[in-house]
Amino acid sequence: MSTSQGPSEMTPLEIMAVEKELAELADQIKAHDAAYYQNDAPNVSDADYDALRQRNDALEKLHPDLVRDDSPSKRVGAVAADGFGKVTHSQPMLSLGNAFSTDDMADFTDGVRRFLKELSDDEMLPLELVAEPKIDGLSISLRYEDRTFVQAATRGDGTTGEDVTANILTLKQLPKQLPADAPDVLEVRGEVYMSKPDFQKLNNMQEKAGDKVFANPRNAAAGSLRQLDVSVTAGRALSFFIYGVGDTSTPLSDTHWGVLQKLRDWGLPVNPKTQVCADGAAADAYYEDLNDSRAGLDYDLDGIVYKVDRLDWQDRLGAVSRAPRWAIARKFPAEQATTVLKEIDIQVGRTGSLTPVARLEPVTVGGVVVSNATLHNEDYISDKDIRIGDTVVVQRAGDVIPQVVRVVTDKRSTDAKPYTFPDTCPECDSRAVREEGEAKRHCSGGLVCPAQAIERLKHFVSRDAFDIEGLGGKHMETFLKDGLVKSPGEIFKLTEQDLAGRDGWGEQSAKNLLAAIEDRRTIALERFIYALGIPQVGQATAKLLAHRYGSLGAWRTAMIAAHVHGSEAYGDLVSIDGIGDAMARDLIAFFDEQHNLDVVAALEEQLDVQDFVAPDVSDSPFTGKTMVFTGALEAMSRGEAKARAEGLGAKVAGSVSKKTDYVVVGADAGSKAKRAAELGVTVLSEAEWLEMSGQS
Repeated sequence: MSTSQGPSEMTPLEIMAVEKELAELADQIKAHDAAYYQNDAPNVSDADYDALRQRNDALEKLHPDLVRDDSPSKRVGAVAADGFGKVTHSQPMLSLGNAFSTDDMADFTDGVRRFLKELSDDEMLPLELVAEPKIDGLSISLRYEDRTFVQAATRGDGTTGEDVTANILTLKQLPKQLPADAPDVLEVRGEVYMSKPDFQKLNNMQEKAGDKVFANPRNAAAGSLRQLDVSVTAGRALSFFIYGVGDTSTPLSDTHWGVLQKLRDWGLPVNPKTQVCADGAAADAYYEDLNDSRAGLDYDLDGIVYKVDRLDWQDRLGAVSRAPRWAIARKFPAEQATTVLKEIDIQVGRTGSLTPVARLEPVTVGGVVVSNATLHNEDYISDKDIRIGDTVVVQRAGDVIPQVVRVVTDKRSTDAKPYTFPDTCPECDSRAVREEGEAKRHCSGGLVCPAQAIERLKHFVSRDAFDIEGLGGKHMETFLKDGLVKSPGEIFKLTEQDLAGRDGWGEQSAKNLLAAIEDRRTIALERFIYALGIPQVGQATAKLLAHRYGSLGAWRTAMIAAHVHGSEAYGDLVSIDGIGDAMARDLIAFFDEQHNLDVVAALEEQLDVQDFVAPDVSDSPFTGKTMVFTGALEAMSRGEAKARAEGLGAKVAGSVSKKTDYVVVGADAGSKAKRAAELGVTVLSEAEWLEMSGQS
């Protein structure tokens, strides 16, 4: 299949193949994010993770019409874990784009210049960058009010983090009071880490005590900071570096470098190896020097972060998706080692996909012990001719699980046989089918497959879905195994008698759970839609559907009616901006299955699914209007414009129809503007749109 074609030039089969790969990438990356950010136990190497994101970004760039609503490119980190209070960041804590070469860095700086539009024919705009060692640790936000430390929070999903104030107070580096010239409100951001010597001491203590040793300093730091028992954190040596600011009551400087100097003067630890690079050559030289010397540092690095120094330019550049345009992380090359592949296990995911996992003879790579590697799919194994018992070269790019680079064939046993990928599901013995154009096999067992059933139930009670306090994944596994809960609706039929006498469920804990379940009988429509686990329907898509259809009954009726391709209901569905034919097919397919209709009906009997409540924008000229944006806008990105329109009560569509009220046209507007003229739809210039929306 050629990936250089646009969707309009591709066959339906080719489009389906791209859609399926994007769906698989979204699932894999989401799982890896949860393992890394929530559980401090990554199950894929930095190199493998970066490769997945690069593949996802490449497909989205080639096929922008196929970008999923739950795309990894739209997410930061993972939701905050249970057990801690939650803190909403005053400003989002974003992630960073990656560079892997000098060419990537040149693309970054060229892109910055193009965005700023400050280039002339004979002169390059001087672009100073601040280069900071990228510590491999846990991102943290520290807040000071009236120059007194008041709160610490992890990054979480970039919007909401975990309150770890008590834990951070145990760090000796933390200044609890700032000097008189510090602002009234100051939020600083940095990275908590554990030094290599302290990591070794901790693991020696763990080993002597018979406890599990940590895989690497990053996991040790994250696990030590995120302890519900603060005394555990206090007993471990943690350090941190500050790399920037979030919310401040007054500006600190005109430049990022100036900000760092202020923070250093106030006693906050700023990495002494941070420096200003006058140009690209200086940035490359800094990279080479630090890469050569990083093995001798007493902390782990996984790259360098480069930031545009001028803060006014940072403001102009802004952010795209999950990352700022004014910063980039250049990764260091992976370190390598040789070990033996002992076994290949098959794991079954929520969607039924079969993923092979390599179990390795533990090996130290760059000072870190690794023992597992994700093998992605059967083609990956076949292409590299990986066999059980092989000696393999693995590389580490910062975390515990390595990437298998190649097989050392000279050391292969004469009786080693090629690996045969199973054609049945290891969980339920159903056929494992690989459709044409798909990268992975999928279990055909559906709801009869324990792996899929439990993952569907876990998703249903997850934080962004029903978020039932006290009913986590392990409980759902036990309930399903014992036949107590087989479908979502049965959760709301649990009684004290069902829980009586069960391990871990005393009288009070049972009452608490039932009270938590009772508390979730009333739920917003968008959360209900998301909880159903419909393929491709993430939180943002669920909100779009709730916004468009308003009530559960109206949504269900519309989805059933949309079964007829070309019908008015189908046209309404695919007109929603962000919902294309592929997602529409998954929605329709869900409602085509009687057992899914039965699940929804059973839930409706138990629940009060609240209609979608739009924000009060009664004075907005766009309330209830359907709008389409087309062409290149100058004052803001199209994404910003759409968000603004929705905030003003409008419904944003992706195509023009007779139901469209306004079409906003930017530069180089094409067929949508022409279609609007044919239908007599009101066309607005960008200036007119800005004036009407109060932004002129």
